[in-house]
Amino acid sequence: MTPAVLAGVDGSPESTVAAHWAAGEALRRGAPLRLLHAWPWLTDGRASFADPEDLPVAAQRMLAAVAEEVGARHPGLTVQTDVVLDAAVDGLVAATEVAGDADLLVLGSRGLGGFKGLLVGSVSMAVAGRAAVPVVVVRQPGPETGTESAGGTGAVPEVVVGVDAAAPSDTVLDFAFREAELRGARLRAVHGWNLPASFAVVGFLPSGTETAQLQAAEEKVLAAAVAAHRARYPHIEVVEQARLGAARTLVEDTEDAALLVVGRRRRPHDLAPRLGRTAHAVLHHAHPPVAVVPHA
Repeated sequence: MTPAVLAGVDGSPESTVAAHWAAGEALRRGAPLRLLHAWPWLTDGRASFADPEDLPVAAQRMLAAVAEEVGARHPGLTVQTDVVLDAAVDGLVAATEVAGDADLLVLGSRGLGGFKGLLVGSVSMAVAGRAAVPVVVVRQPGPETGTESAGGTGAVPEVVVGVDAAAPSDTVLDFAFREAELRGARLRAVHGWNLPASFAVVGFLPSGTETAQLQAAEEKVLAAAVAAHRARYPHIEVVEQARLGAARTLVEDTEDAALLVVGRRRRPHDLAPRLGRTAHAVLHHAHPPVAVVPHA
């Protein structure tokens, strides 16, 4: 059975936008969409005062309404709903840990409990730092924007992936190339590099010649990092971009990307959010949907 695309839903406009984005992803993958809502009310000491038969009727009604809206806009999609009796972060993370059950989890940038103006809520940040599968965080679009960027003003959409060229992750690159393939998109592999520490210690900037030499070296490292995947996906147009600065490079010039992909190093005991500085910055500042891919 094809693993489902999961979407966390809490009734907020942001989560509904995420559900529609997840529906498009499920259709591309030929997978069912499973809408999840975490309901901790009966797990925090109140269970003895409630009738189990009165399980979250309001939550089920909300899920049914979102499922109906998503199904109407995406005909042919199988939409399932499920109420998770757990706190939001723990429940959503646990849903990604069932082997073979989920391939992707999609969340809104913030939910009903988020402060106004908050770019990414605490639940989305925490889940992205702990989930066993890639997590896509989708921002609510403006009044003239669709639920998913078209990938620029041209006819070809673009998927952007941040590459740690010195230690590239096959898992992150596999995900990014697959997403580009599913969309018929161009892939832009971005490597942000920093000046060697010796320049900071000595206290002077490199000359133009030295900067050009460093740039050429970083471009070679990036080319080597993606070479195997280029060969594996010869039909995908790949643009390689090495630029000074890591997170800034991924945030700038990606506003119209269909998807921005970054990695998160998986640790043996992910009991707390474990987002690196680049993933953390990108989630807070990038405009397109951001996929955080866990890797060894």
